[in-house]
Amino acid sequence: MATKFLALSCIRDKSYGNWSARPRYPSMPKYPKGVTAEETTQKQPEDRVLISVIGMSCSACAGSVEKAVKRLPGIREAAVDFLNNRAQVIFHPNFVNEETIRETIEDAGFEATLIPGETSDNKSTQVCRIRINGMTCTSCSSTVEQALQAIEGVNAAQVALATEEAEVHFDPKMTNCGQLLGAIDDTGFEAILISTGEDIDKIQLKVDGVRTDNSMRIIENSLQALPGVHGIDIHPELSKISLSYKPDVTGPRNFIKVIESTGTGRFKAMIFPQGEGERESHRREEIKQYRRLFLWSLMFTIPIFLTSMVFMYIPGIKYGLDKKVVNMLSVGEILRWVLSTPVQFFIGRRFYSGSYKALRHGSANMDVLIMLGTNGAYFYSVYSVLRSATSPGFKGTDFFETSSMLISFILLGKYLEVLAKGKTSEAIAKLMELAPETAILLTLGGEGNVVHEEEIDSRLIQKDDVIKVIPGAKVASDGFVIWGQSHVNESMITGESRPVAKRKGDAVIGGTVNENGVLHIRVTRVGSESALSQIVRLVESAQLAKAPVQKFADRISKFFVPLVISLSFSTWLAWFLAGHFHGYPESWIPKSMDSFQLALQFGISVMVIACPCALGLATPTAVMVGTGVGASQGVLIKGGQALESAHKVNCVVFDKTGTLTIGKPVVVNTRLLKTMALRDFYELIAATEVNSEHPLAKAIVEYAKKFKEDEENPVWPKARDFISITGHGVKAMVHCKKIMVGNKSLMTDNNIVIPIDVEEMLADIEGMAQTGILVSVDDELTGVLAISDPMKPSAYEVISLLKSMNVRSIMVTGDNWGTANSIAKEVGIDTVIAEARPEQKAEKVKALQASGYVVAMVGDGINDSPALVAADVGMAIGAGTDIAIEAADIVLMKNNLEDVITAIDLSRKTFSRIRLNYIWALGYNLLGIPIAAGALFPSTGFRLPPWIAGAAMAASSVSVVLCSLLLKNYRRPKKLENLQIRGITIQN
Repeated sequence: MATKFLALSCIRDKSYGNWSARPRYPSMPKYPKGVTAEETTQKQPEDRVLISVIGMSCSACAGSVEKAVKRLPGIREAAVDFLNNRAQVIFHPNFVNEETIRETIEDAGFEATLIPGETSDNKSTQVCRIRINGMTCTSCSSTVEQALQAIEGVNAAQVALATEEAEVHFDPKMTNCGQLLGAIDDTGFEAILISTGEDIDKIQLKVDGVRTDNSMRIIENSLQALPGVHGIDIHPELSKISLSYKPDVTGPRNFIKVIESTGTGRFKAMIFPQGEGERESHRREEIKQYRRLFLWSLMFTIPIFLTSMVFMYIPGIKYGLDKKVVNMLSVGEILRWVLSTPVQFFIGRRFYSGSYKALRHGSANMDVLIMLGTNGAYFYSVYSVLRSATSPGFKGTDFFETSSMLISFILLGKYLEVLAKGKTSEAIAKLMELAPETAILLTLGGEGNVVHEEEIDSRLIQKDDVIKVIPGAKVASDGFVIWGQSHVNESMITGESRPVAKRKGDAVIGGTVNENGVLHIRVTRVGSESALSQIVRLVESAQLAKAPVQKFADRISKFFVPLVISLSFSTWLAWFLAGHFHGYPESWIPKSMDSFQLALQFGISVMVIACPCALGLATPTAVMVGTGVGASQGVLIKGGQALESAHKVNCVVFDKTGTLTIGKPVVVNTRLLKTMALRDFYELIAATEVNSEHPLAKAIVEYAKKFKEDEENPVWPKARDFISITGHGVKAMVHCKKIMVGNKSLMTDNNIVIPIDVEEMLADIEGMAQTGILVSVDDELTGVLAISDPMKPSAYEVISLLKSMNVRSIMVTGDNWGTANSIAKEVGIDTVIAEARPEQKAEKVKALQASGYVVAMVGDGINDSPALVAADVGMAIGAGTDIAIEAADIVLMKNNLEDVITAIDLSRKTFSRIRLNYIWALGYNLLGIPIAAGALFPSTGFRLPPWIAGAAMAASSVSVVLCSLLLKNYRRPKKLENLQIRGITIQN
């Protein structure tokens, strides 16, 4: 790019547009002191920026701007176009930034504005995903998020409490994954890199026969020399090699071949035995840890509970426990002290650690509340015990059972919560299990015949391999059929219940099941490029992304814990002062305690009953389950933003071709206006249209093949001087005849007379929802073609159901008004916009939004992409183009319209669940805190002991997760299940 730009600066205006020829200046100090130009050019990354410069009147002004910019350090080149009022600058971002360049131009006396979207192709954003262990509530995730966002070069960071993962968008020129991991570690949480976002696969190989470190180094060097190898990690103690590589360049079989040839047969390599997935392994370990801690806690807590609340009512045992050891210190108090200490400081150590990490970074989380509550109970009890031992007359009450039981119940709650949270991501686990473990690899001879076949680990498959899929087996990787025919069940990927017929040339998806017949498949995509991997990544990203409604919980979490601590202290102080100044009858005080102890219990109960976890889990758990359920239904929802917007949709804009219609046009009628053989007529227009990529052109060529049934791959006459006129048709010379194929405007523009009967014929064709194509030979109208794109079988029912849901339907198409109106009338759409260009579709969407509608755009083509991006929710039909799918917020994998309703209905159900979660979480706190503070005590005598408050707090988080899990029972609207959809057969 730099070379091209330097050339541009030396060429005159007429050769390179309006870039002005500029005077040359003496060399300027472009680079910082100590850095040579050569070093900067070779080692430093470059960026390009385009700036609008207002106020230049001649080339001298342009020269002034260029001179000012070139004085800056790190400028590679600058070109100023005073005619178009633009400056283009190539610079090194390590030394200077865009804003500094803009300000420098303004200092030179001109108005400068950065032109968005015109930055360098080099400038990219990398995305990495990181697992974070140790987060307990929204406050923890907010702390990590803030730490990541504070790093220079980080554009966006999202931390999901429910998945315990972070997704970070960053500029790789300014920071790297190592710095991101370090920042998370500094906040006190464990960070593990999941993916770097680059198009790279990873594989682990086990190498047998390696006896020395030198042998391992030789293997490493041999692998490093291979093209496409990105990185190598050696684990000598396990005889394991971990490689990251580009799957489109190399693959694991190449690695094994290199390893085994390196040692002249001494070394043997194989795929490292696969254990559980890292995510699942961590989840299971976390479940085991909480279960183990809870059981240990229970071993100590049960005796404490018995000595303080049960044995005191058994005379013989009570006498033994009340026996004094020193002064007023009893055996029971010593026993409870000894038993509660391990629970408080060893089993409950994780809460101390969590509190320290949070407070160190100026935030407060659930751990802080637990530690304050349990420490208050424990250390007051220690004070009480020590005073009993030193005073002959003091008789106090200890609360050792409060701190121990509190920790036990919270550990039980965390155990149940982790157990339930594991079930929210079952959709991803099921998707990952679709890939088969083995595949049959074929070796083909020179004539395409099979000369050898062997069963290999499916992870050894490489691009361009040929694999054999027998009936009942899973397709091991994405590819296309090169031999055989069968039906493939794709329901596990697309949700389509009916098996899809496959024959030579048809694409297949990895993870789908071959129903009958043997297929030979040429592999096109492996590893991270495969459709299954991309779906898994999309669902994982969707579960990470925060819904806007979650900002509500994030705002609350910032002041929730400090507010609870304040309320707890206020509660204790109010009850203590009321007791001290006899503000309530002494009969209210239980016999086993005094007014201070009663106030302390109320304060601790308030502190531990408040639950920030339930609020933090309300949205992400529902979004996780909702997106997972959507994936299983063939509806891929790209995150919480799309999910939230979809439930508000009250207007759906449909494209016509490929959306409301099947998208496979066919010729249904031909009318010749001149005497000639139909075969010759179609030979002329097929020879012309074969050069066009338009769907109608392909339909004409496909139909023309019928007249050459004796040829498997018909060869058409050569067309000369081919011209494609966008929106009108095509022109060419075939057999020295001038052929034009297109619409009425093409003929009119070329002065070809269209008779009245042909006009009427076109009107009739459009009235039947067909497209009329005119053909002229040597400037004489010769024939009329009628092309039909059949309606999707469910289109009418879907539009009708949307009306019943109070959702308005509109059709926007680039087709003519006659065809558009006929299609709209057939499906029941009232509002139609026809002959619309791509930008006009987007403008219509924006106009609807300005009118107060929340708009969903449903399309499948490249021309729909602007409208898909402009809409509140873009829905791409799964069989559409990659660009449309990339631009959309929701991908309908099954390529049918019913899923538009499924997507809207699922989002509504998910958000009603989120609202229910918030009502539960907020209602629990609003109701629980006053009760814990003793609001009912004066009138009913009811008070909430701290350990019961702790159990209630733990139960609230579990109940929110379970409430979200109920979404797994989601079923599509009954009206969809009852739809009678007639199949359509298209004859070519």
